[in-house]
Amino acid sequence: MSSLSTLSSSVRLEQGCWFKINFMCFQKGERKIRVVADKRVKRPSSISFRVSANSAEKDIRIGLLGASGYTGAEIVRLLANHPHFGVTLMTADRKAGQSMDSVFPHLRAQKLPRLISVKDADFSTVDALFCCLPHGTTQEIIKGLPSALKIVDLSADFRLRDISEYEEWYGQPHKAVELQKDVVYGLTELLRDDIKKARLVANPGCYPTSVQLPLVPLLKANLIKHENIIIDAKSGVSGAGRGAKEANLYSEIAEGISSYGVTRHRHVPEIEQGLSDVAQSKVTVSFTPHLMPMIRGMQSTIYVEMAPGVSIEELSQHLKSSYEDEEFVKVLEEGVVPRTHNVRGSNYCFMNVFPDRIPGRAIIISVIDNLVKGASGQALQNLNIMLGLPETTGLLHQPLFP
Repeated sequence: MSSLSTLSSSVRLEQGCWFKINFMCFQKGERKIRVVADKRVKRPSSISFRVSANSAEKDIRIGLLGASGYTGAEIVRLLANHPHFGVTLMTADRKAGQSMDSVFPHLRAQKLPRLISVKDADFSTVDALFCCLPHGTTQEIIKGLPSALKIVDLSADFRLRDISEYEEWYGQPHKAVELQKDVVYGLTELLRDDIKKARLVANPGCYPTSVQLPLVPLLKANLIKHENIIIDAKSGVSGAGRGAKEANLYSEIAEGISSYGVTRHRHVPEIEQGLSDVAQSKVTVSFTPHLMPMIRGMQSTIYVEMAPGVSIEELSQHLKSSYEDEEFVKVLEEGVVPRTHNVRGSNYCFMNVFPDRIPGRAIIISVIDNLVKGASGQALQNLNIMLGLPETTGLLHQPLFP
């Protein structure tokens, strides 16, 4: 074992107490864990132990499906500082046989397995799985995985509970209907009790995360009306994925703003599903996303009507009290405008509430990093919870600025 970080100590054991010996053995790069014994101490004695920390010896083996995309690479980046999760399996069908640093050179410093195709993956060698495959390809693969695996799926394939709604918005029938009833939607701050017990978590989309975090507490408290919610959302180009598309070329994106998915963006039913759940009635929103000439970052500017007699101060105070104990959601001081620059590279969501010039209306601004809180960071937060770890583990990177 590496001597990079070693702790040596001893423990005094008194007569009658129980102790457990748990050790790991590494042979030819293969990780094995064995529990040696549970025993009662027959006479007072001392035992000595030594713990060595090495990135290659993390105790929970993580598989990553779809590692060659931006969300897969972001998970690898975040896991570099995770004390328990180590990547032992990575798939990328089109990049099979390549090393991860040949696909993403910025990850060169990490010791990672070579990329393989999904059909060659041995899932018995991992304890948990992040699935970063494209929409429409995940359902059949997850359906065939071992039932003991904890899985966080970053695609949209399990986010919509209504199977017919999935077919309407994604243009194909659901291929794992039997799994859908057991899926937990992974909006961490609002659904963590359900996430703790889940085997399969559907990680929220980036836009739905930025919209639901401010709106759900306000709707639940009946502080805003269910009608006339308008969402003007903007995202960096990385939200469109890494695939080569003409619309995403530099000359198509730079020095301009483009709206897309007008009235038909696939995140609409996901947003409406979450808002309708807390409103206990159907909520329909007006949602228009825009592609911005920046790499990462997301801002949702949301226009709402306040309930009769409710003030801006009450909206702000309720959001602050809802999130006062949360590490990753921050309601800013009065008058401070959230900026995407201030959450870049982090798992934070910054938000604030402002009075509209139109009486009775409010403007809510919410910003996240679309690749972290909007995808890979929230996925890691969820898997931490599913495996009984502090949810902030590996995620306390501060935002990168400038």
